[in-house]
Amino acid sequence: MSGRIINWIDRRFPFTSFIRDELTGYPTPRNLSYWWNFGFLAGFVLVLQVATGIFLAMHYKADVAHAFDSIQHIMRDVNYGWLLRYMHATGASAFFFVIFIHMARTLYYGSYRAPRELLWWTGQGLLLMLMATAFMGYLLPWGQMSFWGATVITNLFRATPVFGEQVVIWLRGDYSVGDATLNRFYALHYLFPFLIIGAVVIHLVALHAVKSSNPSGIDLKAKDNIPFHPYFTSKDLFGLGVFLIFFCVVVFFVPDSLSEPANSIPANPLQTPNHIVPEWYFLPFYAILRSVPNMVGGVVAMGLSVMMFAFMPALDRSSIPGGARYRPIYRVLFYLFVIDMVVLGYVGYQPPAGTIVVIGQLATIGYFAYFVLIFGLSKVEERWLVKRGLPPDVQALINAEALAKSSRA
Repeated sequence: MSGRIINWIDRRFPFTSFIRDELTGYPTPRNLSYWWNFGFLAGFVLVLQVATGIFLAMHYKADVAHAFDSIQHIMRDVNYGWLLRYMHATGASAFFFVIFIHMARTLYYGSYRAPRELLWWTGQGLLLMLMATAFMGYLLPWGQMSFWGATVITNLFRATPVFGEQVVIWLRGDYSVGDATLNRFYALHYLFPFLIIGAVVIHLVALHAVKSSNPSGIDLKAKDNIPFHPYFTSKDLFGLGVFLIFFCVVVFFVPDSLSEPANSIPANPLQTPNHIVPEWYFLPFYAILRSVPNMVGGVVAMGLSVMMFAFMPALDRSSIPGGARYRPIYRVLFYLFVIDMVVLGYVGYQPPAGTIVVIGQLATIGYFAYFVLIFGLSKVEERWLVKRGLPPDVQALINAEALAKSSRA
């Protein structure tokens, strides 16, 4: 019976061939490490966020008079409402944690290089959509930090040339953050995850067109690839199990560790918190914003700090495959960049006073210096490595990459 049903579907839709070619039998490099698990984990967290968000939306009231109380109702009165809310809130942090590691792996191994530029750019688009979704969702609890965070961030759009004031009013739906803003952000926060799912499909199509990169940095021959299932499905499931251990520890034991205590107080437009702090995943970019004394300059710097990653395929001009694996200078720059991001996150969490301001300015200079040095040193490093004499395995990789490029041409 099941065979007849599948055959009936196959005559009208390529069901089994799609499963075989794009899922179970998809050719995958055999040397992928666990660093390649984080793309799958990002997809899992996205599904988790959509599922928990739908159930939370059934009980949430997008009204300034009832929003905070509806959160308390979900936590106290709805069956397992506390679990849904903590899973959703922790899932937002987990999403960014997974995405940041996914991006760091791509940067380390140079997986953004040709022919994967479009794959990298679609990933950057997903990051921007995810940031917008998280920002709008942060307002919904209608706590003190939610209200004032939205007030500060929406005010930044006043830096838009000519139409700055109109853009702010359009975002808020009013002259200040209020009921209209809450309704708009609620509607968009509910809509954006479905747009993100569509963007993920585009990202996966781009991935399957150019195939997965691997630690060696070159496209392996067909004989060196293996089917995705069962080899990498089991590997992904193991990574998922490890991820869920840490995720459940946070959800069940320290669910409020990643949120600000001030957000447990109802929003009060007449009482400004001593120090406005966004969620941890925005802290490095918030520190860059504060490091520039001029508001327009700060907004431009913060925008560039996110957009600079899109230029990496053009900034990295080295022809040595494997990213930082075979490039010592690039590897040092990568680790310094990670340290700089941590410093910026710490600076963004602290009040902007005294030495914190100076540290933030120095860390901001270091942040942008990374991209400048990548552009300036990539060819210098390549000539230096060639002059020293490349190891035989690296030279073999370069020869294989050159042969692959010539065959594609």
